[in-house]
Amino acid sequence: MDDYPIHQTAEPIIRTASSDRNTYDRYWYNGHDKEGSYYFGIALCRYPNLGIQDCSLSISTGGKQYAFHGSRRAPQEPTDLSVGPFSVDIIDPMGRHRVVIEDNDTGISCDLLFTPVTAPCEEGRQTSYNERHVVMDATRLDQFGYWQGTIRFDGKVLQIDPRQSLGLKDRSWGIRPVGTPYTGGAPLDPNRVIHFFWLPLNWGKRCTLAGAFEHSDGYQWHNDQVILPTYEHFEAHPAVIDADIRHWQGTIDHAISFRPGTRQAQSATISMSDRSGERLDISVEPLLVHYMKGLGYQNPEWGHGRWHGELEIGAEYWDLSTLDTLAFENLHIQQVVKATCGNETAYGVFEQFHMGPYEPYGFTHHADGFTPSHAS
Repeated sequence: MDDYPIHQTAEPIIRTASSDRNTYDRYWYNGHDKEGSYYFGIALCRYPNLGIQDCSLSISTGGKQYAFHGSRRAPQEPTDLSVGPFSVDIIDPMGRHRVVIEDNDTGISCDLLFTPVTAPCEEGRQTSYNERHVVMDATRLDQFGYWQGTIRFDGKVLQIDPRQSLGLKDRSWGIRPVGTPYTGGAPLDPNRVIHFFWLPLNWGKRCTLAGAFEHSDGYQWHNDQVILPTYEHFEAHPAVIDADIRHWQGTIDHAISFRPGTRQAQSATISMSDRSGERLDISVEPLLVHYMKGLGYQNPEWGHGRWHGELEIGAEYWDLSTLDTLAFENLHIQQVVKATCGNETAYGVFEQFHMGPYEPYGFTHHADGFTPSHAS
């Protein structure tokens, strides 16, 4: 890559601009059908300052969730997007991607093709601090599309029909907490507060994205509100920049009804609003839940950026009816949802991560469940 005029510093590409151990560069995808009968997520990430590259595929269906994980020493070549039997092939940059997991000892494999229906859109830079240093400083790029192919797991074959599947490609990079927690220096408060939701939806002729981070008092310190046109044929969408993408500026209002005793939505109304006065009131109905630990998030064994050796693969399985939804590793979820706005219907996901006290919904401890009488 050093033979291309793409350098951002005086260093070769192999050397990152930051020496922060939490530097990362991630590919992330999800896919699901409109009825919510299945959901799958895919992740591949390079941690240049840890020297690690890892990946996951996780699928929820029929009340069960399965996960494939892989980890290796990061290759010297940054465009080597493989971990053992797992690989990502960028067929068209900002376009079609292929994800393959060859047959392996876990019994989980796939051959999947993602085709976009929108141009990519950039979310606003997300930066947060603890009392001493930067915790997160990242950019995310999103692109809506659909999937086709197969996933094999538990002796079954799931056919992904492009006429019924929807999905998203999410590329993010920068700094986020990864790897084994750093324990040096004076102790920091371990009870970090995170309140985050993210709602990408496909309405057919357009897609919308609403996402926000909030403090424990409900102050919205970051949000993204985007409306993107869709294109029926892959060749028709702009490759990089779509002049018709609209980024709204304003706050996102929300009224989430949580399942009692949990921090998972049983219904919600998310209201996008622009300073021009335009507003979209979106009602959300969850259909299926997927726990993000299947993709490494807060996973006690296969967490992001953990060293497992030169090359290691593994698999996990959960019966979703038996999980403790308030355990730390289970707080971060995505739900497949059906959404309505006026006479329009959309399908997508509602991602939620509520950790710590949160005044608007009456959460008073680090991971207490919702009590309807405490809602504001």
